Amino acid sequence: MKPPTAAPHIGLFDSGIGGLSVLRALRRQLPAARCSYIADTAFTPWGERPAGWVAARCEQLSAWLIEPPGDAAVDLVLVACNTGTTQAIAALRARWPLVAIVGVEPGIKPAVAASPRRRVAVMATTGTLGSPRLRQLVDHHGGAAWLLHLPCPGLVEAIERASGGGDDRAAQALDVQAAQAAGAQAADALLAAQLDTIAATLRGADVDTVVLACTHYPLVAVAVQQRLGPAVRLIDTAEAVVRRVISLLANNRTGCAGGPGRSGNTGDIGGTTTTDTDTDTTIAGFAAGPLRLLATGETGTLQGAAQRWLGVSQGVERLALPPPQWPLRP
Repeated sequence: MKPPTAAPHIGLFDSGIGGLSVLRALRRQLPAARCSYIADTAFTPWGERPAGWVAARCEQLSAWLIEPPGDAAVDLVLVACNTGTTQAIAALRARWPLVAIVGVEPGIKPAVAASPRRRVAVMATTGTLGSPRLRQLVDHHGGAAWLLHLPCPGLVEAIERASGGGDDRAAQALDVQAAQAAGAQAADALLAAQLDTIAATLRGADVDTVVLACTHYPLVAVAVQQRLGPAVRLIDTAEAVVRRVISLLANNRTGCAGGPGRSGNTGDIGGTTTTDTDTDTTIAGFAAGPLRLLATGETGTLQGAAQRWLGVSQGVERLALPPPQWPLRP
């Protein structure tokens, strides 16, 4: 058991670098925490993959954090991915009922509450938009609001590519020769072009509130806000999710007094409206707890993203994991 003063060890994972937006909020609110972050760069993105595959992969990554070889297990698992949460969270909690497992879900409830004219858009991956969990959230919290479900194919890859480092897979997936040839400048231009297209769709739909229902998207929230103008609110649930994490750690006495956690269901909690002061900023300048960065594939993208989005300069470990066994064998 941990000593009473031990800082909590929190494990996070995402399909790629998007979960850094959640890690950023976590290190703001709980700076002393020890954090281990896994980016599944070997198989990013997850948004177009079958639900069963995503669930199996999330189970693999969770198992490594909860039952690690030769290292201390985490006190809490944070599934820092909307697609992973909607497809896998129930199965993860069923397998590890004594471990606190928190997910990130689309902020439908806070978006509808914040929308002056009840015109809301949900930016998300295809996997999240098609999930039963999103339908439940809309049924429970959508009310009389008009909701636009806006898939954003290629946006995750564009954000990954613009984050620096990595190989040419994202550019190849988008079939953009300029990004392959010109590196970071072309990647930034590609990302800007995609954001221009998305913003035009949102303006055409006359929405006043936008849910950023993929953890990659808050990394470019300022750029989205600039294109939409100050009258449109952007909803990012990262800060609310971290408040839930802190509450679970306190209630289960894992944060300050050791001991096992219990499963924690975020539901569709809270939500924050992004502003220029709390988005696209670094967290450098305070005493942060130990941070371990791991990637299942190439490491350059995560290393570059940590520098760009978190202001953190450190190496990234390669985590060798086999592909998930899916379809599951009887």
